[in-house]
Amino acid sequence: MVGMLSYLISFLGILFWLFRVVVVLCATMEWEFAIQPINTNLEIALLFVSIPCFALILKRHLGGAFVYFIAFTAYFGNDLYNCLTNGVGNVQTIMIDALGVILPLISLIDIGINKDRMGKGEDKKTVWFYGNEEFDRKMDDRADRNNYRT
Repeated sequence: MVGMLSYLISFLGILFWLFRVVVVLCATMEWEFAIQPINTNLEIALLFVSIPCFALILKRHLGGAFVYFIAFTAYFGNDLYNCLTNGVGNVQTIMIDALGVILPLISLIDIGINKDRMGKGEDKKTVWFYGNEEFDRKMDDRADRNNYRT
């Protein structure tokens, strides 16, 4: 169950990244869209920084989640703070900024808490059979003694 939750968090982060790509694309093409980027050039750089972070998050590395958290919190957290203290932002902006801060935080907590960060890929149900050299030696010795005629 922990693995499914981790994949869901990563998938939501990637969907948010795709949404931000659409926001930046609409802003650069000067199309009308409900959400506008805070700083277009900085957001483009943020989108490129987050690509290797997602690769590291999917491999369960804590460093990628930490960089993802710091970058997104620095970008969206500042705007969220300004919107909440000054009261200038609308509800859509506040929700998008909150999502931009909460998703990396949840991802960082998930990778930090999950004990099997590196994904060993070892199944406890079959390790006794495939990982036991003593069992293999016994089977080989027994097979050498049996000279069955075919």
